[in-house]
Amino acid sequence: MIVVVTGPSAAGKTTWCRRHCADYLIAEYAPTGAEPVDGDTTAFWCSVNCDRWRAAVEREEASGLAVCDDDPMKLHYTWSLLRMGEASQELWEREVAANRAAIADGRLGFADLVLVSLPSGDELLARRNGDRTRRRRNFALHARLAAPLREWYRAWEVVAPGRVLWELPPSGLPVELPAPRADRYDPAVLDALISELVREEGA
Repeated sequence: MIVVVTGPSAAGKTTWCRRHCADYLIAEYAPTGAEPVDGDTTAFWCSVNCDRWRAAVEREEASGLAVCDDDPMKLHYTWSLLRMGEASQELWEREVAANRAAIADGRLGFADLVLVSLPSGDELLARRNGDRTRRRRNFALHARLAAPLREWYRAWEVVAPGRVLWELPPSGLPVELPAPRADRYDPAVLDALISELVREEGA
């Protein structure tokens, strides 16, 4: 079982994961300062995401469970930027192609369950201001991700019913979990998700 915990900055992902799933945690990617900023960065970030997915699979194989602090398949981030006018259609199409190829190769896959935390903008700001342990760079931009992130996982609910939970349960992981998915590495799942996103966008 691979579980993803996601939401915008200050949504409580890391705190919840450390409190309830520390022994199974795949930490969020920590910037090193060496990330490329010019040219086509698609291959770099796809590789980063594949590395996180591989770590999740290894943890799952060792213990039966892996819990990822944010989705290794970060395509939702590019979708959100696109919807906010902060990314180009060209970048989106490149990243879809790279992710699709990684899925087909078994280097990247779909989690069995996603827990989504989407506090209000005021709540996110209050949490950010109350947490002196993290800088939360680009907080204003990340706080705007909530609306397109909701679109992404609403589409995911249509494509993968029963695999999205719209909260971080206060007592930890739900007692009843969905069955591990058999289509973890099926590119057709990504195609269906994107089709649903486009349908919702045009509705």
